[in-house]
Amino acid sequence: MARRTRIDQRAIERHVKDIVKGYERAARRNPIHVPIQTDATAEGVSMAGRDAVEGNPILARLLMWLDEQAQLNPAHYVDVTRFVEAEQLDGEDPSVLAFELEQRDLVKIARTMGGTPDVHLSDAGRVAVSRLKKLQQDRAARLRYTMDAFLRWLFDTASDQSPTDPSLFLATPSAYFAGAAVSGTDLHQALAHLAEPNLIERIDTDPATVAITPEGVSCALSGGSVQDHTNRARTGTTYNNFLPNAKGVIIGEQQHFTQNNMDGVDPTLFAQLAGYVGQVSSTLGMPEPDRVELERVAQDLHDEATSENPEPGRLRQFATQLKDKLLEAGTTMAATMGVQMAEQALGALVQ
Repeated sequence: MARRTRIDQRAIERHVKDIVKGYERAARRNPIHVPIQTDATAEGVSMAGRDAVEGNPILARLLMWLDEQAQLNPAHYVDVTRFVEAEQLDGEDPSVLAFELEQRDLVKIARTMGGTPDVHLSDAGRVAVSRLKKLQQDRAARLRYTMDAFLRWLFDTASDQSPTDPSLFLATPSAYFAGAAVSGTDLHQALAHLAEPNLIERIDTDPATVAITPEGVSCALSGGSVQDHTNRARTGTTYNNFLPNAKGVIIGEQQHFTQNNMDGVDPTLFAQLAGYVGQVSSTLGMPEPDRVELERVAQDLHDEATSENPEPGRLRQFATQLKDKLLEAGTTMAATMGVQMAEQALGALVQ
C-alpha cells in the first residue's frame, strides 16, 4: 500500500512569498518604462507622424486655404464647402473636415441651425499654419512623406504588380505635403529611394513605369513607414561602394567627417551626388568600360567633397563630368534624377 505524502502548505506559502519579493526587488532595480508617442521637434519644426495635420494632405491644404481666406477677410467665418468644391474633393464631407480641425483645436466653429458649420482659424491654427510653411521647406520630411504616400498609392492602385505610370500619383489628393503639392523632383527622388531597397521595380517602357514588388507589398501591409521597414530589414552592417549616410559620408570609410563651410559651396550636395551615382551605376545599362569610368569619377568627387578643404573648381569639374555621363546614359528615371542632383550641386557654387 502506497504511503501518502503530506503536503507542507506553510512551506509552499513561504516559497511563493520569496518569489514575489524577488520580483519586487528586480522591478525596483529595473523599472518597466512604457513608451509614449510624442512629436519630436528639431529647430522648432515638428517631425510628427501620419496622425498629425502635416501628414493629412487634405486637412493641411484646408488649413492653408483658411489662412488665405483669413488674410482676405480677417474677421469672417468661412464655409468649408467652398474649399471642398474648389478642390473638387467630391468624396469629402465639409462638416467632418471642420469637426476634425475643431478636435485638434485649430479652428473655431460658428454653429447654426442646419447647414455646414462655418469656421475661423484659432490661435493654435495660426501656429499650425506657420509650422506647415516651415515644413514645406524641409526636404527630408518632404521626401519621407512622398515615399510613404506613393508606396501606399501604388499598393492601392496596382497591388497585383502591374506596371503603372508613377506620374499619375501627382494628380491624386495624397500628392500634397504640409499643404503644398509634391513636385516632380520630389517624386523622382522618392522613386530612387524606393527602388534601392527593392520596394518597387522600375520598368523600361515608354513612358517609364514602375511596379510594386512583394517586398513593397509587405511594407505597405505593415502599416509603418518606409523608413521603419527598411531599418528593420537591415540585419547586419553592410558596406557598399558610394553608400552615403544622411550627411553624404560614405559609410565605413571615415571615422570623423568635418563639414567645411565655404562661401558659396555646400560639399554635402556633392558627396550625396557621388553616393547616389555609385548606388545606381549598375542599373543604368551602360557598357562596362563606361560604368567603370562613371564610378571612378564619382569616387573622385566624393574624395574631393569630403576632403579637409574642397576646391570649388574640382567639385565643378567632377560634377559636370558626372552630369554629362548621366546624360549619355539615357533618359531612365535613375539617370534623370542624377542629372537633377548634379544641377542642384552645381547651382550651389558661386560663379
